[in-house]
Amino acid sequence: MKRVFIKSLIATVALATLGWASAQEKTIKFANQNTAGHPIVLGMEKFKEIVEKNSSGKIKVNLYPGGTLGSDQANVSAIQGGTLEMASMNSGIFASQVKEFAIFDFPFMFASGKEADAAVDGAFGKKLHAKLEEKGIVGLGYYELGFRNITNSKRAINKVEDLEGLKLRVIPNPINVDWVKALGANPTPLPFTELYAALEQKAVDGQENPVATINSAKLYEVQKYLALTGHQYNPQSVIISKKFWDKLLPAEKKIVGDAVTESAKFQREKARALEASILDNLKKNGMQVSQLSEAEMAKLRDKMRPVTAKYGVTVGQDLVKELQAEIEKVRIAAAAPAKKSGK
Repeated sequence: MKRVFIKSLIATVALATLGWASAQEKTIKFANQNTAGHPIVLGMEKFKEIVEKNSSGKIKVNLYPGGTLGSDQANVSAIQGGTLEMASMNSGIFASQVKEFAIFDFPFMFASGKEADAAVDGAFGKKLHAKLEEKGIVGLGYYELGFRNITNSKRAINKVEDLEGLKLRVIPNPINVDWVKALGANPTPLPFTELYAALEQKAVDGQENPVATINSAKLYEVQKYLALTGHQYNPQSVIISKKFWDKLLPAEKKIVGDAVTESAKFQREKARALEASILDNLKKNGMQVSQLSEAEMAKLRDKMRPVTAKYGVTVGQDLVKELQAEIEKVRIAAAAPAKKSGK
């Protein structure tokens, strides 16, 4: 009986090994709009390191940062068509594929990275990514772009009225167009790959992005004023082509999926740790940084509330309540120790 069991075990291991060994080497092209050195690209580099190590080199990962494979929209089409394997991009971009993704672009939805982590890493984030599969896209996890801030070449922004009349580049989707209009500014939807040239040629006065993106794209060369508004938080979906994913062996899927999870944790930690030094670098490169008062920030939120209400109807109030419930759990947990110490 023992001999039969050992033979069976050997056969099972041999078949598993043969299945892995017989698999052809696979190559993943992984694209993103940010340039080398950006925290998103650091996350991609970590992903490459983990996958190639854990697959013993059977899965190769080639990175294409800086928009070298085209715009986000072009990358989405290529992933659906199976000519590009992976990309990382703002989750809100997928609102053109699945309307519910617009919720990730709601102004002032998240107050901290912790709140965002709880939402995207839990059932809520997985539920939204699952909706992409029928579109030929598999969502594997979320990196972080961060909290967005407004820059321009015209004037310092110290109050909400200072935004009026400014021509601001926005991510090409309706919610971003609407909140810029709500502030009395003029929205100009443009792919990120066209942003620097548009600023340099004065086709637009300003834009809005997290400080890491402003720094890595060297927007300080064409922008003088930075207002730390933190008006929007961007998770970045890490996606893979369903056509490619379906060809992977179960062991390969596990390697890739685990690598996204591990690199996402690394990427967010890195992004948050670097923020202060990045802001210092922007100042050293001549940017004048302003922080709106609490009263002005309250006015900013008030002006954006109608936009949130409008798109709350679009994505569905149940979904909004579901996300708010996830955020509230984090806020309650954070407040609990403070209450306890107060006693």
